[in-house]
Amino acid sequence: MSAETQHPFTTVIGLEVHVQLQTKTKLFCGCITTFGSPPNTQVCPTCLGLPGSLPVMNRRAFDLSLRAALALNCKIALFTKWDRKNYFYPDLPKGYQISQFDLPFSYEGHLEICDPKGAFEPRTVRITRVHLEEDAGKSMHDEAAGTADSRIDLNRTGTPLCEIVTEPDLRSAEEARAWLNELKLLLVYLGVSDCNMQEGSLRVDANVNLHIPQEDGRIAKTPIVEIKNMNSFRSVERALIYETERQWGEWQATGAEIGSMPKQTRGWDDSAGVTRGQRHKEESSDYRYFPEPDLVPVTVTEEQVTKIRSAMGEPPAVLRKTLADRWKLPANDASVLVNQGPDLVKYFEDLATRVGEGKVASNWMQQDVLRTLNERGGNITDFPVKPEAVADIIARVQKGDFDTSRGREIFVSVLEKGTSVAEVVAGMGIAAVDDGDLQALCEELIAENPKIVADVKGGKEQAAGGLIGQAKRKNPNVNPGKVRALAIELIRALP
Repeated sequence: MSAETQHPFTTVIGLEVHVQLQTKTKLFCGCITTFGSPPNTQVCPTCLGLPGSLPVMNRRAFDLSLRAALALNCKIALFTKWDRKNYFYPDLPKGYQISQFDLPFSYEGHLEICDPKGAFEPRTVRITRVHLEEDAGKSMHDEAAGTADSRIDLNRTGTPLCEIVTEPDLRSAEEARAWLNELKLLLVYLGVSDCNMQEGSLRVDANVNLHIPQEDGRIAKTPIVEIKNMNSFRSVERALIYETERQWGEWQATGAEIGSMPKQTRGWDDSAGVTRGQRHKEESSDYRYFPEPDLVPVTVTEEQVTKIRSAMGEPPAVLRKTLADRWKLPANDASVLVNQGPDLVKYFEDLATRVGEGKVASNWMQQDVLRTLNERGGNITDFPVKPEAVADIIARVQKGDFDTSRGREIFVSVLEKGTSVAEVVAGMGIAAVDDGDLQALCEELIAENPKIVADVKGGKEQAAGGLIGQAKRKNPNVNPGKVRALAIELIRALP
């Protein structure tokens, strides 16, 4: 149970998510967006805001953001415009940011979340708007050197961002993290963004306050706080839990309610596990929005919307149901597979098609393929054991050439040596045991173990397990399951 559910109040959370779109160039100029280049090497007069330079919209960025909005069930505005958001900050060379204010290109969407394990109830989170804007640069403070020096890297200036703003519909830190995971997964499936938080491709701000019922029936609402500087979904969850407790303690001490003070921005200190006050939040009037005079409005036709919608493919929520229905999988299996991304789903479907049994393929995916990926790192596209090799191992197990545990040894050997299943099997000296040889071995073991025979005849069939180890020592290639089944059959037939 989350910390905030232990108190007599409701936690109210809304999220603002900035997603870097997967384009080769910036939103209004031709500078590349490659991550990791030396500071200030991906700039030009346009993104630096030099006199005489003019912006030109990147149509690819607009189409990607439109794809995201449609997947988030938003209404699409067929006419939209650009606005200047004016504020001063060292990493904003123009003194304003090109964004969208009163006419965003999409609005009134939603994204549903649920937990197959039942940790929280399914919830529909409303999307206020999805709009496009350009990124600012990055300030780098040399605190480690013990100086007050700061440097500015403007490589990110002008990078296309899709801003997704939710209504305050989330009710716990756990729900917020689940919603962010679902959003990230959706955007990756769509090819809208790589959502790499370490590279700044996805950034989250969270707005949170508490609604506290009073004895007279009134609801007391604590001042809203916006939390910034969260660099992982785990940090978002931790920050919300901490801030919930902090606001509860502050309300008990002061009784401060919304409207009694301006909205506050607090930064998350991940190492200390606390939020720290930064500044009071600006209102929209503080930014002095006005229409961008250097860019024409953007129009979209119904035909364009239909074309983009038809090319999107199945979103994760639909794909989970598709996999569960097509391959007769439990909901949790389908969720685990889909949550790993489209490349892993493609691997699974290839394997399941070859095996012909979805659950068997899913078991090997989770117990062997995914476990190995988690241990060793890397991507499924580079995984050395291909679906045809895993399917070969499964087929040999099902045929009775060897048991599952031996199959997993072969899987590891194929992984490490990079050879085929057949080569590994030959190298390990594994050979199918003839039915006649298996029967002769079981008859020999039965003759040598009268006590086990008596136990089995007395109804304790589990005692037959004592014959398996002996059989493996005599012939490592025998299938334990076949030994057990045949031994029980032979013992039952004894007078």
